[in-house]
Amino acid sequence: MDADSLLLSLELASGSGQGLSPDRRASLLTSLTLVKRDYRYDRVLFWGRILGLVADYYIAQGLSEDQLAPRKTLYSLNCMEWSLLPPATEGMAAQTAVVKGRFLGDPSHEYEHTELQKVNDGDKVFEEEVVVQIKEETRLVSIIDQIDNAVAVVPRGFLFKTPLGPVHVNRTFEGLSLSEAKKLSSYFHFREPVELKNKTLLEKADLDPSLDFLDSLEHDIPKVEPCTGAWGVCRPSRALAPQPRPASSPGSWSVQMERGHALVVLRSLLWPGLTFYHTPRTKNCGYIYVGTGEKNIDLPFML
Repeated sequence: MDADSLLLSLELASGSGQGLSPDRRASLLTSLTLVKRDYRYDRVLFWGRILGLVADYYIAQGLSEDQLAPRKTLYSLNCMEWSLLPPATEGMAAQTAVVKGRFLGDPSHEYEHTELQKVNDGDKVFEEEVVVQIKEETRLVSIIDQIDNAVAVVPRGFLFKTPLGPVHVNRTFEGLSLSEAKKLSSYFHFREPVELKNKTLLEKADLDPSLDFLDSLEHDIPKVEPCTGAWGVCRPSRALAPQPRPASSPGSWSVQMERGHALVVLRSLLWPGLTFYHTPRTKNCGYIYVGTGEKNIDLPFML
C-alpha cells in the first residue's frame, strides 16, 4: 500500500483484521515520509508486518520511477528507525530453505543447521557433519522476495509500459468496473513477467502491449478448475459416484466483495496473510502482508 495514502489504505484492508495501533500509524506516517525524502524514492510502499515471537518486523519498500526496477527493502522494529536490507539472491533462498518455524524478531539471531558434506582425504571420501549458521536477517530477505514474486498484485491498467521499455504508474487509471473487479484475470503479478513469455503469438493477439505485459493471477497454480458435469456435478472417476460441489474450486486466491459490493478483497491461500484491496471505479488499491512468513505448503491437499 502506498505510504502517501496510508490511513485510507489501512482502513480498506482492516476487514482482515490487519490493523495498526494509533501510535504505530502516526510513527509510520512520519518515518516513511522521511524515508522517501532521504533515499529519493519515487514511491514508498508500506509492505506489511512479519510477526515474530519476541518482536515484529515492519517492512517498507522504495520504488524508482521505473516500477519494475529492483526494489529497495527496509525493515524496522519500532516504525521509526529503518534499516536497508541487501538484495535477495538465489543462494539466500537455497540457504534459508532448511529453516522452519516462526521468526524470532532479532535480526542478529543465528539459526543452526547440521548438514553432511563430503570430505576428501587422499583416495578416501567420507561424509562429515558440519554446522551451518544462518542469520535471521538473511531469512527475512529471502521470505520477502518469495512473497513478492508469488503474490504481489496490481490491477490491470494501474501500470503502463512505455514504448522505450520503462513501466510507470498510469495517472489516468480510474479503477476497474464492478464486473471486471470480480475476475481474477483483471489482476496481475507485480513483478517481471514469466508465463507471458511462453505464450504463442495467437494468444498474445488480443493483448494490449502497454497494459497486458504482466502475468495474470488466473494462471496461478493451483488453478481455478470449473466442473464440466451437468448441474455443476463433477464427472466421476472410475467407479466413484458423482459428487456435487461448487461450480469451481477456489484455486490459490479467494475473491470476496465487501461493504455492499463497494470493495473487492483478494486473499492469498498460498501465503496466508496477504490481502489485496481495490475500490471499483476509484484509484484506491494496494496490498499488505501481515503474517508469520510461513508458506501454506498443504494448499494442494486442502482444495
